[in-house]
This record gives sequence, structure tokens and C-alpha cells, in this order.
Amino acid sequence: MATRLRDIPPLRSLPLSLEAVRFNRVRLALRRLGNPLCLELPRGIDLILEDRSWFCLQAAGELPLVEWTAFACAGRALHEPVPCIMHIYHVHAGMIGGSLLAAMDTRLNERLATWSR
Repeated sequence: MATRLRDIPPLRSLPLSLEAVRFNRVRLALRRLGNPLCLELPRGIDLILEDRSWFCLQAAGELPLVEWTAFACAGRALHEPVPCIMHIYHVHAGMIGGSLLAAMDTRLNERLATWSR
């Protein structure tokens, strides 16, 4: 899947800094729940989490919306934010990027809570 995404050029790429808690939660989920990990988000959006990238697709047509990649996590402490690049593939994806990450947090918390029982 990630190779097909690489064939589509992004409309825009932006530097971004992810909160340490969010990044660490994803890394933990990838280790406990599997890598890659697919989460179903509201509005028919699939989020595919991998070590090197997280990307959202419109589930119906598998059209890319947004991707977070190029995580600069080498040599950082666990409490420090993680710089990355956000690639925007859809005109309105930049406006919903924050809500997609919030929905990801909710889904990961649910999945990790059931894993630990």
C-alpha cells in the first residue's frame, strides 16, 4: 500500500512537530498490536500506521488524504516532541489533520485497553 501512495505526489508538504505522548502511543501500539496497524476512523477514513509513516485513506476509493512521515526520533528523549513532515494529498486534508490525529488517539486508547486485559 505504501508503495502505491509514493506514486502520488502530495499537493503540499509541511514540517510538523508531534507531541511525544502521541508518537510514543503509536510506537507502543505497533509493538503490541501489530505492524502495520489499520484503524477505522469516522467518516469512512482508514488510518494505516507503520514505523516509517502514518497515512489516512478514504476507505471507499483508497484515495490518500494525509500522511505523516520522516519522523526525526533518533537521539531524542521520550518526553520531547518528534519533528516530522505532513504530506497533504487532498485540498481539505490540512483542515482535518488535527481531528484525524485526535480520532487516532481515541481508537488507539481503546485497542490498547483491550490488549492489556
